Amino acid sequence: MLTPEQIETRLERILLKVQKPGRYVGGEWNSIVKDWEPDRLKAALIFPDIYDIGVSNVGLKILYDEINRRADALAERAYAPWVDMEALMRQHGIPLYSLETKHPLAAFDLIGFSLPYETLYTNALNILDLAGLPVHADQRSDHHPIVIAGGHAVLNPEPMHAFIDAFVIGEGEEVIHDLLEALQRHRRPQAGGQAGPAFYREALLYDLARIPGVYVPRFYRTHYLEDGTVSRVETLAEGIPNPVIKRIVAKLPPPPTDFIVPNIDVVHNRASVEIMRGCTRGCRFCHAGMITRPVRERRVEEIVAAARQAIRSTGFEELALLSLSSSDYTHIQELVQAISQEFKNDTLTISLPSLRIETVSIDLMDALRDRRSGSFTLAPEAATERMRRIINKYIPDEDLLRTTREIYRRGWTTIKLYFMIGHPSETLDDVKAIADLCKHVLAEGRKVAGMKVKLHAGVSTFVPKPHTPFQWVSCDTRESILAKQALLKRELRDRNIKLSWTDPEDTLLEAWLSRGDRRLSDVIYTAWQNGAKFDAWQDQRKFDLWMAAFAAHGLDPAFYTHRPRRVDEIFPWDHLSAGVRKTYLFQDFRQSLEGQIRVDCRQRCYACGILPTFANLRRDHPGPAWKCPEVKSPRRAEAPPGPAPTPSLEELPMVGD
Repeated sequence: MLTPEQIETRLERILLKVQKPGRYVGGEWNSIVKDWEPDRLKAALIFPDIYDIGVSNVGLKILYDEINRRADALAERAYAPWVDMEALMRQHGIPLYSLETKHPLAAFDLIGFSLPYETLYTNALNILDLAGLPVHADQRSDHHPIVIAGGHAVLNPEPMHAFIDAFVIGEGEEVIHDLLEALQRHRRPQAGGQAGPAFYREALLYDLARIPGVYVPRFYRTHYLEDGTVSRVETLAEGIPNPVIKRIVAKLPPPPTDFIVPNIDVVHNRASVEIMRGCTRGCRFCHAGMITRPVRERRVEEIVAAARQAIRSTGFEELALLSLSSSDYTHIQELVQAISQEFKNDTLTISLPSLRIETVSIDLMDALRDRRSGSFTLAPEAATERMRRIINKYIPDEDLLRTTREIYRRGWTTIKLYFMIGHPSETLDDVKAIADLCKHVLAEGRKVAGMKVKLHAGVSTFVPKPHTPFQWVSCDTRESILAKQALLKRELRDRNIKLSWTDPEDTLLEAWLSRGDRRLSDVIYTAWQNGAKFDAWQDQRKFDLWMAAFAAHGLDPAFYTHRPRRVDEIFPWDHLSAGVRKTYLFQDFRQSLEGQIRVDCRQRCYACGILPTFANLRRDHPGPAWKCPEVKSPRRAEAPPGPAPTPSLEELPMVGD
């Protein structure tokens, strides 16, 4: 194993040969360097994409802060090197290392991956290999690091089960300390002061598997029916939970504020404060909205104090107030005014991602006017009432047009509208309505602000995600997606309208990986061995390698994408629970077929299961931070009455309830 000094010496020979040396040198402002004391646990936190993207990842910022607050542990970072750097590292025998101290990843006790989306999977394998570690979990010994992964994508971890020792299902602020304490309990003494990780691995994994919210795949076995679907998942040891229920924090802890300031320009060069977690809107396509329930909010005073400290400690000129639905934050008007007052003497841009059309008020826009960025983003998702009912996002056209008129009138020149195509109930008329609505919005903008107004239409393609009401439906075909995109390209030829879309190959790859079972691990491994990596990058994705990998293992990709699921089907992820009942999800799916709307569940509780699941946490942490379901939501347009309600499904047998 190379020493940090040896790694730095070899780096000096290659850094001037790569595209952006600043990605690989570390030493950023606010990075934390601790002594490598023998008794101190060492954690390497990894975002498996390039530095420019990963350094802004909120999840890793939180864990970096949590771990480094402990006296008995340290956290350092690593990211995926770009192809030029990787080639030189392999040529010169340089293993992947941490930015803080240049220790090789193999010297750490814990390697923690953040996996927010599925197209990072091959990068994770590549990072393990570049670190000189066995890619497969069952090939690691007592002297290898423990490899753990978390993030939204691991709510179905089965495609990656062969490579990760343990998955954190849910939120990490508290469970990370349980993990570290388990590692401390199972450390084994090193002979002669030998450096590097050393654990009683088998006992450690069993201990990890009994921590609430931690899933250790080796203690579970999946059985299949003749048609390839799952028949059951059994546990292989006593005391192992089935299902594994996600971990949540009852009260959001203070947010990190001393953010690392990158050495180079990155995607999100800003300070950020999470103002609330979870969402009560119930959009049926939204994976994040279902798996992050219940809603918990931070106090205005806490957010302002965190923002103040973050700007002081970093010097950033942009502040993002983060949540899944920022304008649903109960005290959003008060918060924006308080932030504006706090930074009234500073040239600070304030961004509020995920504003809702029906809750964007004139007062809020006026409060943002002097702090605005160049564009204003709204997400209608669908352009016809029928599709809005199906996805449970009812927004009257007139509300959208009125809101966009006011946005243009108040000085914004560009509006971004996000739409989604590809739901199996969609028709070409529904797709054409997207183009018609975009043209109508632009026309209304020209009435109030002239020809300078612009519109950006972002059109993604629907992927039916696990743990959502649409997990029973199929994914659109490549041919159908291309036809719908061609229609939009023909219709939206105005020079002031920019259209962006998702490549069908991206959609299919995401669908395979997000809906896959354990057999997908062989496909992932073969695709990676043959050169697949950076699958989220269009110029790097090698779709033919994935098709060849499916063929090599005798699997049909359409089984995972284009096949509607049976009502009673057991999904590969049913032994993992986000706290929302499967019967609730199925009932919501049935209501989507009938065009039934469910209002914001702050107004009415639909008994999704999240509150009974975490009743003890709410009982132990009472107070105004929990926003489900008693507190009323901000005003929302009411949908006209739809078809008759769905009959009761209480008698329907459902696995995983």
